[in-house]
Amino acid sequence: MTETQQASAGQPGGAPRDGAPFGRMLTAMITPFTADRALDTDGAARLATYLVDDMRNDGLIISGTTGESPTTTDHEKGRLLHAVIEAVGDRATIVAGVGTNDTAHTKELAKQAERAGADGLLLVTPYYNKPPQDGLVAHFTAAADATGLPCLLYDIPGRTGTPIATQTLIRLAQHPRIVAVKDAKGDFGAASQVMLATDLVFYSGDDMLNLPWLSVGAAGFVSVVGHVVGDRLHDMIDAYRAGRVEEARQIHLDLRYVGQEFTLSVPLTLAQLKKGDRKAIRTAFDKLYEHRYAHHSPDEPVEMVNIRLAVIGKRPRLTFPKLKRGATARPARKRDVYFATSAPALATWPS
Repeated sequence: MTETQQASAGQPGGAPRDGAPFGRMLTAMITPFTADRALDTDGAARLATYLVDDMRNDGLIISGTTGESPTTTDHEKGRLLHAVIEAVGDRATIVAGVGTNDTAHTKELAKQAERAGADGLLLVTPYYNKPPQDGLVAHFTAAADATGLPCLLYDIPGRTGTPIATQTLIRLAQHPRIVAVKDAKGDFGAASQVMLATDLVFYSGDDMLNLPWLSVGAAGFVSVVGHVVGDRLHDMIDAYRAGRVEEARQIHLDLRYVGQEFTLSVPLTLAQLKKGDRKAIRTAFDKLYEHRYAHHSPDEPVEMVNIRLAVIGKRPRLTFPKLKRGATARPARKRDVYFATSAPALATWPS
């Protein structure tokens, strides 16, 4: 841990605790790779700097599922963590994802993260194994005992197959280093019961439920869309905590499409595509704009889709770069082709 962090009275990364042990706005950071599929530590450092300095993140989750943790090696996880800590560890909380479905492996990753200088550990529920609740207590306790770092439990039964039961969380809260929960289960009643019975701090782990989580007492967010709208999410937290609930609600509504998949189809003839009919393509963009950005002010910057034309045999198709599964053109009739896209897509408005 750096001197700056040590000087912050035990507060990770210099971030203010104030009921939020890891800060309030965190992003589960993606892991950059080079074109030849090697870990890009320089890119990771640049991204971390952007997320902290421009997107106003108080902290970052490194090697979470969004960061490719199931497919990176232990050595890569260590190198990635070192790069991010060197870049922003003096001004942000760095939480290392170390959870696996193997308790011994989880403990080793936890020790590696502590040696690297991480401020905390993210511990996901053991996946696939479907352990009983007593098994979860044993697993999380062993992981928390492995280091002196505070632990953030990650409850995401949709991916792991096993929820952390309310009584299990209450039991785990007795451990001095299990201090918070990243919740992607969305059971506000159960979470409220845990909050009443323990000092566990909750973080929203589902971007669509960020504002509802604040309303029941969550300290902040562990976001994915924080990569592109982290500053706006920070504004939402600030507004809500200051009592400006309507302002927070409006930000929530403004961001409702970010990260959510939807499809909009507009017919374009093959002839229009072949000759690059800019008017027809611009009309398609206008329809997308009206569908997704009608609530934006005219001067507000937006992220739009950059069309790329790919020819497969005699049937052209349009592909769209974005954060979720790829969408491709779907020929509806022999002479027509439809394009589809999902939001958000990071590209530029065509001139």
